[in-house]
Amino acid sequence: MQYISTRGQSRPVSAAEALLTGLAPDGGLYLPESFPATAAVSPFTEPGLTYQQLASRILKLFLSDYTEAELEACIRHAYGGNFTSPAVTPVTMVGEKLGFLELWHGPTCAFKDLALQLLPRLLTVAARKQRFDREIILLVATSGDTGKAALEGFKDVPGTKVIVFYPEDGVSAVQKRQMVTQEGTNTYVVGVTGNFDQAQAGVKALFTDEEFQQEMAAAGKTFSSANSINWGRLVPQLVYYFKAWCDLCQNHGLAPDATFNIVVPTGNFGNILAAYYGKKLGLPVHKLICASNRNNVLTDFIRTGEYNRNRRFYQTLSPSMDILVSSNLERLLFDLAGADPAQVRAYMDQLREKGSYRLAAAERERLQEEFWAGYADEAETTAAIRRVYERYHYLIDPHTAVGYKVYQDYLEATGDDRPTIIAATASPFKFNYGVAQAVLGPEAAETPDEFALMAKLAAATGVTPPAVLAGLQDKPVRHQRVIAPVAMAETVRTILGL
Repeated sequence: MQYISTRGQSRPVSAAEALLTGLAPDGGLYLPESFPATAAVSPFTEPGLTYQQLASRILKLFLSDYTEAELEACIRHAYGGNFTSPAVTPVTMVGEKLGFLELWHGPTCAFKDLALQLLPRLLTVAARKQRFDREIILLVATSGDTGKAALEGFKDVPGTKVIVFYPEDGVSAVQKRQMVTQEGTNTYVVGVTGNFDQAQAGVKALFTDEEFQQEMAAAGKTFSSANSINWGRLVPQLVYYFKAWCDLCQNHGLAPDATFNIVVPTGNFGNILAAYYGKKLGLPVHKLICASNRNNVLTDFIRTGEYNRNRRFYQTLSPSMDILVSSNLERLLFDLAGADPAQVRAYMDQLREKGSYRLAAAERERLQEEFWAGYADEAETTAAIRRVYERYHYLIDPHTAVGYKVYQDYLEATGDDRPTIIAATASPFKFNYGVAQAVLGPEAAETPDEFALMAKLAAATGVTPPAVLAGLQDKPVRHQRVIAPVAMAETVRTILGL
């Protein structure tokens, strides 16, 4: 299988090369030249399949230049004792037709682990296949969770360095602590005095800076990405949606020929795009429900067909979705535009020059056939955490709460009560202030100490925090750089000794 750029001005490449480079030379995102054709999804629904076996069957469709033995070795090491649940991504049903797909049982307690425990191993194999002798520099912009997951996944991996940029005041205290205490001789964490969009723009600029690329090549180094712009980050995420469907069919009475809904809280659009690609592969999804916080650029896009980033930016209780430029949307645009890269380039040019673009009517109709969208403000997010806890005695984080609230809106608007899975994207103990405020009341959340709040939440609810989070307060801070966005390129030069 070959991979092409969404912008159509770069040559087709193998899966291994697409994973190594991350972003196409023309600034576009790689995707399969042709999507795998599957006559049926029966290979993915065999009773008793483990997560690892299911991952092997799905990934080999997309990574055809990897041998079955190579893939199985990568998968075996990625999904083992580093996950606290033997199911890897268990589904917890809270009602006859509603379940939470728990994606936070990995080493950093967020859904990014499902891809970033695997990607380093895939890249190591890819480098060997390509006879690649340069040092791989993973350049990452994070809104909170990707950074830590990338740091943990690539920690001390030979031939790599990981440089993570995060908004200094735009992540939770626990997310920040996870990153600045990161161990590893090849890890670098840098706070940016701006928002995620500025950090992401700086990273993309470095990827497409030809002079910088030449400088890197002369030093025996090359950039790659651990963000979801990298196809190797996105494709492993298909697996857990198929696993959720298998669980619904085998354990919760869903007929194999029946459809279900998937709700995904998302800012950069990668997690819900994986569900969309799952549907293209045969997953029987009725509606993909896109949930946003106050930074509701995706909600407006799906409802109106206009993408407009020219709006106020909010810092919210769900910081991993505090994003106004959703990079992965470009891959969906390619499909909506009938695989026309010229149209994708036109939209991306309009976004860069004017901050907005508008779909043609036929494209908007295709978008709305697949997706439904809504958003939650801060009060609604807090109320959703409280309601789920009081109703089901189930603790959710603010991002998952956004998904729950939007699902309630969808039910009211459509009356569609078919079985539904909500992606639970992070442990509630990564966002103790927001969760404590909802469950224990505003007065209980007055302390600014996130770890004191974690202990309060655990005592009040009887839910045990993940050990990797509870132990963070005792780890020493190792990374203290804080820079302005304009200093990102120079900081990378300094770190790499260029």
